[in-house]
Amino acid sequence: MIMGFTTAYASTPEHQNDVLKKVGFTQNLNASCPLNLIFQDETGHTVPLSTYFGKKPVLLNLVYFQCPMLCTEVLNGTVRTLRAMPLKIGTDFNVVTVSFDSRETPRLAAAKKAMYLDRYGRPGAASGWAFLTGAAPSIQALADAVGFHFAYDKDIDQFAHASGIIILTPEGRISHYFYGVEYPVQEVRLSLVEAGHGKIGSPVDHLLLYCYHYDPTTGRYGLSIMRVLRVAGIATFLLLATFVITMLLKERADRLSTRTG
Repeated sequence: MIMGFTTAYASTPEHQNDVLKKVGFTQNLNASCPLNLIFQDETGHTVPLSTYFGKKPVLLNLVYFQCPMLCTEVLNGTVRTLRAMPLKIGTDFNVVTVSFDSRETPRLAAAKKAMYLDRYGRPGAASGWAFLTGAAPSIQALADAVGFHFAYDKDIDQFAHASGIIILTPEGRISHYFYGVEYPVQEVRLSLVEAGHGKIGSPVDHLLLYCYHYDPTTGRYGLSIMRVLRVAGIATFLLLATFVITMLLKERADRLSTRTG
């Protein structure tokens, strides 16, 4: 197993596989999110989840703020997509980022919020992007409702989890799922518009990136995670290759059409 000299080194592939069986997404499209759940916002105030619903669609992501790798990529990918959209946080939709590690604090949430508001770079977003922490029962109830499955491995003090974002209607019904760490701008924009009108999307294919057994001292994952990342990389390469071939064939057809015209 490719690991650094950490407690993760002692874990077996069988143990990794057992943990990963508990991880992923269940697409609970059209299910209602329990908006009465209680969390703490980044200022430490106690707030019900309903605070961020009611008038606008909501982009939800579940991460943990001290994640050694993938959660940061989820947030980075989210902000890249949102910066490229004409829709604005706080005006057209809200974003709710929830830590699924009940040990994390509003202070950590505030630091993350400041960082990502700065990266987003648009005025007025502070009131529309919440970074929440909470007790384990609220976290678990929210995760169950949106079909987000994660597992804690006490041997290495890390969470195994998949990556993605979820779009909800203003009433809190689940409308769309996007997996991975890169989210297509036009599709996310359209899904927010549709969710704003109460529309529910279709199931999407499962191609998940997992965060588990990552060693920040070496920058490496365990073998089981490397397989997943390789699959994702191959899929991306195939998509790009298909696009390039399609464009070349189209260009060739256009040239032939011009010559014979």
